[in-house]
Amino acid sequence: MFDPAFLTGTPWAGWHITPVAADASTRRYARLTGAEGKTAIWMDSADTPTAPFVDISRYLTEHGLCAPQILHDAPPHLILSDLGSQDLAQAATTQEAGALYRAAVDVLIKLHTLPCPDLAVLTADRAADMVRITADHYAPRANANRLAAAVGAEFDLLQGPLTLALRDFHVENLIWRADRTGTDRIGLLDFQDAFLAPAGYDLASLLRDVRHDVPDNVVQDMTAYFCAETGLAERDFRKQRALLGAQRNLRILGVFARLIRVLGKLKYAAFMQRTWALLLADLAVDGLGHLRDTILAELPPPTTAGFHP
Repeated sequence: MFDPAFLTGTPWAGWHITPVAADASTRRYARLTGAEGKTAIWMDSADTPTAPFVDISRYLTEHGLCAPQILHDAPPHLILSDLGSQDLAQAATTQEAGALYRAAVDVLIKLHTLPCPDLAVLTADRAADMVRITADHYAPRANANRLAAAVGAEFDLLQGPLTLALRDFHVENLIWRADRTGTDRIGLLDFQDAFLAPAGYDLASLLRDVRHDVPDNVVQDMTAYFCAETGLAERDFRKQRALLGAQRNLRILGVFARLIRVLGKLKYAAFMQRTWALLLADLAVDGLGHLRDTILAELPPPTTAGFHP
């Protein structure tokens, strides 16, 4: 629980504390509400360092994007400005999805133009290593080396610029600010694991969302829009986006399986069939046949439990 004693001597002493939904990490969040409805967000990051979040937040705000301002930095706690309470998933229940996704893609177009900060790079070796978790937890009988080698071989062929990838760029991490304009309409959260990646990594995260269906026309339109605004060749980029989406969702199978079987978070079993379907959809793109054949040879479809013995 959040201990009010931490707020003693700060501007938020005596404010009402309301826990808010957490993500898949061990971080916890609460909304602080004070006089006249003023609010802030309290992040408790006891098991993970706060410095990466602080650094990326400042980088984003310095470049005109909407990330939380750091109001109080006292690791493992942060007090952040409150960007709002309605995410894009919630906004999509009452507003046209295409417009919301276009606003999110505008943020990615802006990120594509920015100088790269000094962060780790998603190399072919790292992309390969990231999918080993799937053999460890989703299908322990799979050949982890073969899976990793197939992913790495495809990443070795990628060319083009690197860009800052926030990594968990999906509708539940994007706050909708309808009263704002431009990229300020999208509040950014959960970016502490950011790295540099081939263009389109976050677009794949947005459009191949394992928690929410994205209409196919939106997937196609947003891919074309991103290419038009960044100057990327759409034909080549569609394969790149598919590869990035496949690598992400191949890893997510393992991440969710670990959450289920190790941490007992059974709710993630409900997402496994969707994750598998999105993986197959991306692997159907021309040029990814070898990767598809390798994955299908090593991995069976999800069980109702979400993993295999």
